[in-house]
Amino acid sequence: MTRRANVVGLGLIGGSLAVALRERGWHVSGSDDRDDVVVAAREREIIDAVGLDADAEITFVAVPVMRGSAVVTEVLAATTGIVTDVGSVKTPICAAITDPRFVGGHPMAGSERDGLDGADANLFEGAIWVLTPDDDADDTVFAQLTGIVSDLGADVVAIAPERHDEIVAVVSHVPHLTAASLMGLAADRSIEHATLMRLAAGGFRDMTRIASGRPDIWLDICDENNTAIVSTLTHLIDELVEMRDAVGSGDRQRILDRLTRAREARANLPGRVMHPETLAEVRVPIPDRTGAAAELFTLAGELSVNIANFEVVHVAENNRGVAVVLVDLEHAELFRGGLIARGFRPSVQALS
Repeated sequence: MTRRANVVGLGLIGGSLAVALRERGWHVSGSDDRDDVVVAAREREIIDAVGLDADAEITFVAVPVMRGSAVVTEVLAATTGIVTDVGSVKTPICAAITDPRFVGGHPMAGSERDGLDGADANLFEGAIWVLTPDDDADDTVFAQLTGIVSDLGADVVAIAPERHDEIVAVVSHVPHLTAASLMGLAADRSIEHATLMRLAAGGFRDMTRIASGRPDIWLDICDENNTAIVSTLTHLIDELVEMRDAVGSGDRQRILDRLTRAREARANLPGRVMHPETLAEVRVPIPDRTGAAAELFTLAGELSVNIANFEVVHVAENNRGVAVVLVDLEHAELFRGGLIARGFRPSVQALS
């Protein structure tokens, strides 16, 4: 039977979701506030149908973050399947929505192209897709959503909504605002030095690429994640003042120390596991408590353990679930120990 999905909001992320799902055989219904976008999506076969399919297995809500809670509420009332969103701020929407069919989400993927013109079935391949289950999360819903997201090629990471917003302020929101500030500096200087923009290349272009994104969506993000963004900007300013003072005083050792620390931290950014021989299978009986499956992902995030794959299987004898998790072999025992400390009873086996 053909699997069915809804996508509400047909911008870059929504359009990419639609084409990625259709490429995998899903029947996709789509909607958007802009009639011309819906017409274009149908004409270009980005969606199969217009509107909201009440019996769809899943609905992705891809609207601006300030509207997320209201739209998710409407979708939950009009459909029977699971619902998730794609907004980059999670605390407000997860606090507002208590329905166990909803799990907050944030695919950390993007493009320099806007809207349907940027729709790309491969956008989520190798991307981190954060899920933010809270105390209301249903294990079956979480496992189902994880399976769908993983099938789109994304690596799932689960963390608490509040922690997500703190982290994303550092790795996404403030970098974007910083890139915008650097471009503003360059634009101001280019009035005085016409050749500056022609010379801008390499590192400067890399650092400021994200400033080419749509400006309007950042107004909502700055409102919704205001506290974390302001706190992170304050720390960034402190770091820049330290660097300015070191450069200004000619303190070569201090400059070297800061640059070395940055280089080492950059080198330690995690990569994606690609080879089966580097993986271990961790099987975890799921205890009879709400949100237990999501705890596995939360713990993995806390321990910096990469989860390469995840599924929940059911044992016929007692109708209980068992989570089958693939993790980096080198971190398998660390993960096992953390699970035992949380009251789980895991078993570990290397794949090779």
